[in-house]
Amino acid sequence: MRTSRVVMLITGCLSALCGLALLTAAGFVLWGYYIQRDGGEITLPQEKFQTSSAALLSDDIHIFDSASRPELLGVDDLGRITLRATPADPGSAVFVGVGPTEQVEQYLDDVAHTVIGDLNFDPFRVRYEQVPGSTAARAPTSETFWAAQSAGPDRQQLSWDLQDGSWTMVVMNADGSPGVSVALQAGVRFDFLGPLAAVLLVGAGVLLLVGAPLIVFGAIGLGRQLQPRSVGPTPGGPPVDTTHIGRASPITLTGRLDQPLSRWLWLVKWLLAIPHYIVLMFLGIAFVITTVVAGFAILFTGRYPRGIFEFNVGVLRWVWRVQFYTYSALATDRYPPFTLRRTDYPADLTVDYPETLSRGLVLVKWWLLAIPHYVILAVLAGGWYAGFRIAGDNGDVGAAGQPWFFSSVLGLVVAIVAICLLFTARYPQGLFDFVMGINRWAYRVIAYAALMRDDYPPMRLDQGADEPDSAPLQAPEVDSPSKLQPAGSAMASTDRAVQPPHPRDWFNG
Repeated sequence: MRTSRVVMLITGCLSALCGLALLTAAGFVLWGYYIQRDGGEITLPQEKFQTSSAALLSDDIHIFDSASRPELLGVDDLGRITLRATPADPGSAVFVGVGPTEQVEQYLDDVAHTVIGDLNFDPFRVRYEQVPGSTAARAPTSETFWAAQSAGPDRQQLSWDLQDGSWTMVVMNADGSPGVSVALQAGVRFDFLGPLAAVLLVGAGVLLLVGAPLIVFGAIGLGRQLQPRSVGPTPGGPPVDTTHIGRASPITLTGRLDQPLSRWLWLVKWLLAIPHYIVLMFLGIAFVITTVVAGFAILFTGRYPRGIFEFNVGVLRWVWRVQFYTYSALATDRYPPFTLRRTDYPADLTVDYPETLSRGLVLVKWWLLAIPHYVILAVLAGGWYAGFRIAGDNGDVGAAGQPWFFSSVLGLVVAIVAICLLFTARYPQGLFDFVMGINRWAYRVIAYAALMRDDYPPMRLDQGADEPDSAPLQAPEVDSPSKLQPAGSAMASTDRAVQPPHPRDWFNG
């Protein structure tokens, strides 16, 4: 049964992954279709191109070879390309044309010309490929093979309907003389974007409809195997879950620092963890889909499906073990196990199962109420990129920009830890406590945003290997239901003491 659930989960994840890829592609296609509405086109920025040779050529434009291909999308025309060329010298005449690649090559045989290679617009950067030659070029306007052309002084515009085959766009001086300097701007319109978007959306929908149920049923099956064992029925009450007895916090993240640690192993942990990253990629897809399903279940029933809950906690536990081993802590050299279950690994995560959850909070807590935590964690545990475009060493305009990268506080601390390990083979205890505090904060927020708890995460940095409020409590005696809570409800009072005011009453359903 377990093997079938794993196969079901993997198959569902692969289907969902393909569906998400098609959905992403459909988004880009719809963006292009939106730009092209009312006869518009997708336009690239105008940039200056120049060469000392006789001609500027584009790379070969390869279009479908099958003449019946346009009908596959229900369109007769593929679209058009527009090329606008403005000479640097207003008094000179410029030529722009497009022709079959084979005939363009014959026309420029032994004529020095330049092919535009890699081209980037942000920032602008172009790589020219020089093709030598010793023969003077004939005037391009005298040739008859051009599929479309435009020549004359000032700005010239070429419009060409896309056709099957291999084509090349050419920019020259109208008389064929060497030394071409022009400002070029290209635009394109694809008439098949609408039908293509529809096909992609239908394909994405089918794959997601197939994948999502497989993921959910597979996760439920695996989650049921992870459910904690309960003792037998107590007099006058249901079975008692003893897994979380003795803990005051509903979310417990622990980590045990293994000393001594290898001086160099952290250099290759990214490589050693690749198998985990691959598995977690699929588990991450399943986690997102099952969380959405759980959200609807909470909205209509007020309960988080137990099988899905245990599966999602297992995924978070797996992620935490890998992060503890790698670059969110570097606190152990013991390789993480491939399992959703709790083990004797130095890092562990548990989340108490909530018997009931607010129906109203499920709509807002994962985005609106959690925003303050997201802002803080963006600095503590996230990372951000700031790019500064600077000129190259030779000062050329359009040289590649050099980026600056600012890591998170956690990233900087772990980097310091790595240096300490390299030179001393010791992990400073103070840094470990601080690293645990940041990770603990992050996982509390993850569990809250993943709808697992309604308890609002405390805005504090609880440092150390163990939860600060998880001092062992007196375990209840199962033969006396009245003893299942300490006198005075100590656990409830502890929760009230550590939790900030919560706006759940606004949204309770």
